[in-house]
Amino acid sequence: MSIPDYMQCAEDHQSVLVVVQPVGIVPEDQFFRIYKRISSVCQQSIRSSQRLLYIRYRHHYPPENNEWGDFQTHRKVVGLIAITTCASAKEWPQTSERFHGQKEVFGSTLYDSRLLVFGLQGEIAEQHRTDVAFYPDCDSCPDLERRVEDFVESIFIVLESKRLDRTTDKSGDKIPLLCVPFEKKDFVGLDTDSRHYKKRCQGRMRKHVGDLCLQAGMLQDALVHYHMAVELLRSVNDFLWLGAALEGLCSASVIFHYPGGTAGKRAARKPSISQAADSGKRHRPGAQELLIDPGALTTNGINADTSSEIGRAKNCLSPEDIIEKYKEAISYYGKYKNAGVIELEACVKAVRVLAIQKRAMEASEFLQNAVYINLGQLSEEEKIQRYSVLSELYDLIGFHRKSAFFKRVAAMQCVAPTIPEPGWRACYKLLLETLPGYCLSLDPKDFSKGTHHGWAAVQMRLLHELVYASRRMGNPGLSVRHLSFLLQTMLDFLSDQEKKEVTQSLENYTSKCPGGMEVITLPDGLKFPPVPFTKLPIVRSVTTSQPWVHSACRVRFRYFQWVQGAVCEVQLMVYNPMPFELRVENMGLLTSGAEFESLPAALALPAESGLYPVTLVGVPRTVGSITVNGYHTSVFGVNSDCLLEGLPGVKTGGCMVEVVPSLPRLLLSTSLPRSPHVAASEDISSSVALQLFNGETQTLTVTLDNIGTETLETLELSSKIISTKEKLLGDILNWDIQEAQSHLPLLPGCSLSLTVNIRVKLDFSGQENLLPDLSDDGISVTGLPISSPLRQVLKPRPESKALSADPGKNEHTHFKTLEAVMTFKYSGGGGHVEGFYRELCLGIHVDVEPSVFFTRVSTLPATSMRQCHLLLDVFNSTEHELTINAKNNQDLLLYASECQR
Repeated sequence: MSIPDYMQCAEDHQSVLVVVQPVGIVPEDQFFRIYKRISSVCQQSIRSSQRLLYIRYRHHYPPENNEWGDFQTHRKVVGLIAITTCASAKEWPQTSERFHGQKEVFGSTLYDSRLLVFGLQGEIAEQHRTDVAFYPDCDSCPDLERRVEDFVESIFIVLESKRLDRTTDKSGDKIPLLCVPFEKKDFVGLDTDSRHYKKRCQGRMRKHVGDLCLQAGMLQDALVHYHMAVELLRSVNDFLWLGAALEGLCSASVIFHYPGGTAGKRAARKPSISQAADSGKRHRPGAQELLIDPGALTTNGINADTSSEIGRAKNCLSPEDIIEKYKEAISYYGKYKNAGVIELEACVKAVRVLAIQKRAMEASEFLQNAVYINLGQLSEEEKIQRYSVLSELYDLIGFHRKSAFFKRVAAMQCVAPTIPEPGWRACYKLLLETLPGYCLSLDPKDFSKGTHHGWAAVQMRLLHELVYASRRMGNPGLSVRHLSFLLQTMLDFLSDQEKKEVTQSLENYTSKCPGGMEVITLPDGLKFPPVPFTKLPIVRSVTTSQPWVHSACRVRFRYFQWVQGAVCEVQLMVYNPMPFELRVENMGLLTSGAEFESLPAALALPAESGLYPVTLVGVPRTVGSITVNGYHTSVFGVNSDCLLEGLPGVKTGGCMVEVVPSLPRLLLSTSLPRSPHVAASEDISSSVALQLFNGETQTLTVTLDNIGTETLETLELSSKIISTKEKLLGDILNWDIQEAQSHLPLLPGCSLSLTVNIRVKLDFSGQENLLPDLSDDGISVTGLPISSPLRQVLKPRPESKALSADPGKNEHTHFKTLEAVMTFKYSGGGGHVEGFYRELCLGIHVDVEPSVFFTRVSTLPATSMRQCHLLLDVFNSTEHELTINAKNNQDLLLYASECQR
């Protein structure tokens, strides 16, 4: 026997084997439809007794395995059901002849047989025969199951007669020696009258009778016979049959302890129609009834008081003893080279029992032994089956990584070099089944939950094999998906060289089949979710921005809103983890809600760059709420939709922004150059800086251009001082708003100008210490600020530099600083109707320099009761000539740094 049955379990020893085969040409779908109905009759309650008969069906069974039927009766084919199609009476003789030829294959062991004929009608079909049933077609056979039940009962009758015949004590009759095929030549010429020979015959027959009792539903009798066989065979060192007797004893004890069966998960599995009968019978609800049924007959060898018999269970092995006896039996099988299949199947049965007992380590020892059992030259298909079963058994005992290892070996065997037509689809399917054992999921969401699980090196090797297998299958889309998954999830474990190789391979694949975000579904229903490249580049923060929009009815809070038809921005802080420049194409925003037009961008990030700002823009087209869900990219030919909720470095799962009706958009420019001086808390649109002498006036022209698509309808202007501790003498900024409002409404593309007068009046009291020692008497006070007609507009200077280029004069100059903000509030279009408006802020930075100081005040004796005279010493602290005007007095001309009385 060279073909093992990996489906076997201990309880199969109590079943009878029935082969169902087609005769002639039968369509495969019709055959398996009938086979499924036949195999549904997997246990039969015998009407003449209260016992159950279990049936195991096979649609293919090697005749050489049938030759081992005397060794273990559950291996003997006792029933044959042939299925054929016959269109006319002319075909009937040939069909009948084929049926008889089929019976001859198993003729020496058959108890009964049946022929099911479909399609034949007429006189022949009307004949009443017990061994042949005629049906018009496969759908018109309502009594099929009943005929199968009758067939099973006829098998039981023959089985029971053989059991009684072998059990009856026939004194004087010579007991035949039962042999396995390879023993027959070894017993030629032996002394058949020796005591040793007779004991061997008795022991083997006892074991055989135990098998028949077990099949006939007489568990306690089977236990007794097995025990007697063990003693007899042990005394004559008949090790092969001793192992069979021990295995029979184990099987009967397993049936006693585990009436629900030991097949485990396989009972619920439906791998193929060919295994339907095997898997359908694993859980036997009637097995417990067999043991404790009070109506069992004493003539059948079962005590009427079965409860006491079960309580004693003298002949039944304990769960621990079952495993010890299995070990002993397997050790005896191992002595015989030709018993490799028997040894392997015994290991499989023991593993299933240990799985029920939750003794995984001991089960792994049996499996390790099974790995090294030599079955001779196996075909590639048999090797694949062997490794697959080992994988399933390791999975059954919880050794998932070991299970994945053998499943992967089976996958590689499918494409071995010795196979003329490699089975890449089978290889790919088996590789997929190894994923759970290596802690690998093909859903990228499972890898964004924190710590990496599993063995990264093994996982990367497996993913490479999936890529190659899918390519050989002719499915480049799958190759792209697996390679994308490898790059996304294993990026941290790839070396720089591996990163380059993987990306080059990915670009080669995507040049023929671009990667996308669609779900890939295989013909068997397995689905592969999309793999977005959230690490190419890596995003650390997301910020939305757009000019502020305000609502007149929401004055207490500041709301961030976008405007219909206006360009809005979202800024991402990204970095490139790759050791080479990363080119990102078609990068844009993913939004939901109101209609939004994304304007894609392209960028090139340097190798292993630091945080790099990227601004994505778009235009809201309708009013409503927009949620920024993420962004889309195209990297290495793979299009990705990256959601914010899946980014580990981003705390928000999405940003909701309200879109208000369209508003005008103004661009502000001034007659003075722009300056970065102003550091106000407000959002400054533009800023200017200038230097003035105390009391000097400067004119600033502000130009507002309507660069939007809506008409400007309202304009308001306000100002405030934002940073000064100085005492102000009057307003700094003055303007005439009526001048600007006269240009309203301002159409798109038009502009208006506004003149703003800037005049500073500050108190420089207490600054005399900065002046040279002009006199040592008198009273020093500062005078009023004056205006110099010689003052020219000066360009803003850096804060660190004084106005004068002469450092010798800086010690006599002390600046004071003023900062102010002008706010332009404007609205128009649909937003104006809803009460929304925009704001523009202009920052103004003024450095104020003192102009004149009154250094000394003296008095003269009064010449009249109505007036007195003061003498003032005036110092010009500027670099320019200036004229001092006094009422009813002549002008006084002062040169730079000159003091006059």
